[in-house]
Amino acid sequence: MPKFAFKAIDAKGKEKSGKIDAASSQEAHAKLSAQGLIPTSVTSSNDSSPAAAPAAATPTNLKVAQKARISTEERAVFTRQLSTLLQAGLPLLRALEVILRQQKKPGFRDVVGYLVDNVKTGNTFSDGIAQFPKIFDHLYLNMVRAGEASGQLDTVLSRLALFQEKAERIKKKVQSAMIYPAVVITVAVGIVSLLMVFVVPQFEKIFKTMVKGALPEATQILIMISNFFKSYWWAVPLIIFVLVSAFKALRASAKGGRMLDRLTLRTPVLGNLASKVAISRFTRTFGTLISSGVPMLEALSIVRDVVGNLHVGDALAKVHDRVRDGENLSAPLSQAKVFPDIVAAMIEVGEETGELSPMCTRIADNYEEEVDNAVNGMTKTIEPIMIVFLAVVVGFIVIALFLPMIGIMDSFK
Repeated sequence: MPKFAFKAIDAKGKEKSGKIDAASSQEAHAKLSAQGLIPTSVTSSNDSSPAAAPAAATPTNLKVAQKARISTEERAVFTRQLSTLLQAGLPLLRALEVILRQQKKPGFRDVVGYLVDNVKTGNTFSDGIAQFPKIFDHLYLNMVRAGEASGQLDTVLSRLALFQEKAERIKKKVQSAMIYPAVVITVAVGIVSLLMVFVVPQFEKIFKTMVKGALPEATQILIMISNFFKSYWWAVPLIIFVLVSAFKALRASAKGGRMLDRLTLRTPVLGNLASKVAISRFTRTFGTLISSGVPMLEALSIVRDVVGNLHVGDALAKVHDRVRDGENLSAPLSQAKVFPDIVAAMIEVGEETGELSPMCTRIADNYEEEVDNAVNGMTKTIEPIMIVFLAVVVGFIVIALFLPMIGIMDSFK
């Protein structure tokens, strides 16, 4: 019987390696899963390449499918459909074929088509989605592998779908809170630009012919700004482009990204919202991974990459190292000072009662509700600030234009 060299992770998160007798790579996967191991690599002893990789069906389609752009919402719908079909008793291949027939978007149809061909050749579902790291991220892949190893793929996919749906809902609420100030600022800049380019110059001509002596300082400042807009209008979009590019470059760098994330957490209103979002992402993701059978250390490694804040991710990396050294999760989490003490206290209760995953889910539910309240509160805070800002700008323009008009009217008395 052929031998296969394997690498796998046990229930404690430790990596194990060795050889196992099996007729095929699928049988090797099944034997390892029966031993409570999560296989990460199964390689034929007679071949240096992984046994699961060579069956890549229709390589041309794969190249095309890997270029597809799939939204988070579309991925969540796919996950929910697949989970529902599996829970209804359909085999994996049959379920994928049903989804393929219903899929109308060309890019996603290529992806599902490749997954169907991949499963037909005898590979696992995780082998197929591993070919699309931009669509199915590290979190998705590891949960699917855990579901395959435990024989509960339908349940894991249901949890994944719920997780993605909740994450998308929070994302949309935060984005919707930003739409109002963005629209107001855009409209305000447009109106002020029109005033500076077309209206103020007309008043300037009137003032030159009818006002004797120096204009009020406010009017002089306004005319200077107007002349700048007329002469250097091209500089405004250039300045915006430079500022946006500089921000993106700073955000993309390791030090800059950490600095911005740290600054965000310390910002009075935005920091409160960012902290709650990070807590809900951490607890929701971590609880979902644990309940799906992913070992704690691997779950911590995954969650630090998806929490959405580099500063919090660095703190979770230190928590991971201390848990690896034998400590419980709650103590290093409390000392990391990135989450409130109540979160660490609730996780400690979950550890003591053996209900860590349900406790994380409850924490996530609570903080997602607080995110909703924080978004509403931030919107209510931004509205009066924007109104005051616009009132100051418009008031300055009106006063600067009418001060000389008062002098002109006085001259006719």
